[in-house]
Amino acid sequence: MEPLGIELRCAGEQSLLAVREAADHLRSQGKDAVFKGSILRISEADLPGMLDFCRDHADAEAIAFRIAAEGGWRPLAEAGSIAGTKWVDDLIREERISCHIQPIVNGSGELYAYEFLARFIREDGTLIYPGEMFQAARERGRLYALDKACRMAAVRHAAPLKTRAFINFVPTSIYAPEYCLRTTVNLAAKLGADPSLLVFEVVETDKVEDTEHLKRILAYYRERGFRCALDDAGAGHSTAELLAELSPHYMKLDMQHVQGVARDADKQRSALAFLEAALRIGAVPLAEGIELQEDFEWLKRQGYQLFQGYLFGRPAPVDRYYPGRSDAAPAVIA
Repeated sequence: MEPLGIELRCAGEQSLLAVREAADHLRSQGKDAVFKGSILRISEADLPGMLDFCRDHADAEAIAFRIAAEGGWRPLAEAGSIAGTKWVDDLIREERISCHIQPIVNGSGELYAYEFLARFIREDGTLIYPGEMFQAARERGRLYALDKACRMAAVRHAAPLKTRAFINFVPTSIYAPEYCLRTTVNLAAKLGADPSLLVFEVVETDKVEDTEHLKRILAYYRERGFRCALDDAGAGHSTAELLAELSPHYMKLDMQHVQGVARDADKQRSALAFLEAALRIGAVPLAEGIELQEDFEWLKRQGYQLFQGYLFGRPAPVDRYYPGRSDAAPAVIA
């Protein structure tokens, strides 16, 4: 029988009575429904029907829900977004996560590092791309668990390669760095990874509102010998003072300012302002999304030091760049 993974909490007599009647109806059909106090526990398969019932017969605003043991209560109106997304829990639990890598080069076109990019595997073996996966995890309230699993997978893949590795993380998924990041740091030490070769890269920089929290995260990494990078740093943290306080080792110029920059005066102004901001705080400027040789040459002439994009290599499984090393970088988290 499916576990009772959904909890509903009722406030108000009308909603409480209506939900009790719904629970009685489920039990009359041979389904599990456990009511204790003001909280009803049901299976996820019964959630869509319960939502329909509550919309018609209860004050939906007086009902909250949560996925059992997975954090805080949310308005019932949001429950529809998680119906049918139990596969997110299954994927995280079964650790169906692999990594693709993409080269980062210096001005001479020589390899400097790889960025490790998570790819997610359906039960039938096909890939789920990050946009779909992270959106589903965010709606289901599993962003922390997914982001942690991705960091762990990247460290496992990177450690045997003994090269610089850029590893993405979503800062809004991290509650307290001293707790949430401990497993990643401990895994790197266990695998003998040189922390100076691991670069933890903030993604969705422009969505970070709590800059003090971001400072704590980056400080936690730096104090343990790791490197840090800001992705599209100019978008979310444009003041020189704040960038200096964050003190990233690398700053990435987003592809929207890179592609076509050799012929676009507006993009050139953005790229030059970004370059000046990076150099002012001692960060290494890196341009990503490069597809054309002329854009690469223009950025290099201005003073950009590192480069990433299809011009130098597309994201691919580890063994594409390291033949025979797929066994050293397992496809799933052990």
